[in-house]
Amino acid sequence: MPEGVIDMSDMEVIFSVTDAMGIHRESVRVDLGKEDPGVIAKDPSGTIDITVPDSQTIQDFRGRLELELKDMGFTLQDPASGSEEDEDDDSWL
Repeated sequence: MPEGVIDMSDMEVIFSVTDAMGIHRESVRVDLGKEDPGVIAKDPSGTIDITVPDSQTIQDFRGRLELELKDMGFTLQDPASGSEEDEDDDSWL
């Protein structure tokens, strides 16, 4: 059983990264328990699975999250484009 449990401030940090990359929140699954070494993975359906590590600060994990999502092909989005507002946009899959 993981020792730590994520809280809303952890989720805010995670969403600050995924939102900036145009990843739809419904395609992000975050484990409620923290567990080392942490996980950032994309399943075949396109869902991003995240487990926050217990032994790392959320700010340190933020950097790792951004780098690994970039390695998966995600990029920072232009907030002026409005693409995240388009309900028919399936680019997050």
